[in-house]
Amino acid sequence: MNFDFTEIDKSFANVEDFLKKEYLQISTGRANPTLLDSLSIDSYGSKQPIKNVASITIEDARSIKITPWDKSHIQLIEKSLHDSQLPFSVSVDDSGVRVNIPQLTEEGKSGLVKILKEKLEESRIKIRNIRQDAIKEIDRRESSGEFAEDAKKHFKDDLQKLVDKSNNNLEAIFKKKEIDIMSV
Repeated sequence: MNFDFTEIDKSFANVEDFLKKEYLQISTGRANPTLLDSLSIDSYGSKQPIKNVASITIEDARSIKITPWDKSHIQLIEKSLHDSQLPFSVSVDDSGVRVNIPQLTEEGKSGLVKILKEKLEESRIKIRNIRQDAIKEIDRRESSGEFAEDAKKHFKDDLQKLVDKSNNNLEAIFKKKEIDIMSV
């Protein structure tokens, strides 16, 4: 009898995707539309992400232009940006909202790296929890007689190889983002 690692592998890939998405929302001092992904406004009675009610374009390395399709949303977008407490300066004109991203200071970079490490640790914890669940399932199936004890050891070794690979991938994602932030 074999142990199927397909779902575990998918779960590890989901954790890696989670970390990548979390890192996309952390500003490196450069304009990036994903910085606005967590922001929404009340539009026509429901919460809408800004990207669903406006065109978002990068004007230069440090500014983003948000042009809503309905001009009545300009004030709502401005309010959402101010309420978010993100370190952006916002200016409004008759066509939309301009977001200026400030230059990162050394202190700001250190703070961002600390946040990166927290997100990395959160992802590692998710990997450990998936591993623990898989180990419990392997132990359960071995004790019910589905496979022998030496097969259980083999499956646990295979699982640990997957865990190590995923942790290395998480570390690579972290290092890439850290270099990106520190080089600005």
